[in-house]
Amino acid sequence: RFQKQESLGKMAGFKWKRNQSGKKESEDKAAVLSGNKKLRYYLVEAVNRVRIHDPVFEAYYRKKYAESKTHAHKRALILTARKLVRVIFYLLKENKLYKPDVGIS
Repeated sequence: RFQKQESLGKMAGFKWKRNQSGKKESEDKAAVLSGNKKLRYYLVEAVNRVRIHDPVFEAYYRKKYAESKTHAHKRALILTARKLVRVIFYLLKENKLYKPDVGIS
């Protein structure tokens, strides 16, 4: 149904509004509240468990947590869920199994 992983991510509601004035872009961006709310909820819940058991997702979460100035846990969790969408899309498209040591980004 989806040709690109960006379309799947957008359908799940993993998109942010641009908050920009001139060349300066705000760090504190609001999420676009469109897309499938249940899908977004379940993906975020899933990634919260996955990051505990998978070192690749845990490292990505920690990196995004350190980069965030505001709402660190929420932003890191959503960005990690977006990574999960990319991984799921790739695995389904290529008909492959997930191997954590591959390091898909």
